[in-house]
Amino acid sequence: MLIGIIADTHDNLIPTKKAIKLFNNKKVKYVIHAGDFTSPFTLKLFKELNCKYVGIFGNNDGDKLLLLQRSEGNIHNQPHIFTLHHRKIIVIHEHHIIDALADSGHFDLVIYGHTHRPDIRKVKNTLIVNPGEAGTWLYRKSTVALVDLNKMEAEIIEL
Repeated sequence: MLIGIIADTHDNLIPTKKAIKLFNNKKVKYVIHAGDFTSPFTLKLFKELNCKYVGIFGNNDGDKLLLLQRSEGNIHNQPHIFTLHHRKIIVIHEHHIIDALADSGHFDLVIYGHTHRPDIRKVKNTLIVNPGEAGTWLYRKSTVALVDLNKMEAEIIEL
């Protein structure tokens, strides 16, 4: 099962549209947003996805009530823990406890954002993924990640 991972869109609609187009073209089955949508109007774009999505609130997400309403309940407080395709996944925004979560052995996939820097690595049997920043505001490089849950492999895609 191929999933898409995105984070730190920060209201930048052009790269967010590119990410959604990529996810649709790659026929991902699920998209996970690791926080910092920022404003509720960004969520209009996520209706164009050909699959379900889930996200978490990041530190820059302002109007949480409207974000929650516009996402139709698809955005959660962190940490958000769920199972997808027999894989236990945890999504958080900040990076401070990433290694401890992976080292615990409780999760197959740890997803985070916040740093705006792409990161793919394994700790023991846990895959850690930060897709980098989709919004381009910090480093001017728009990236997302694709994860194959069958192989537990990930790749960073520059938009």
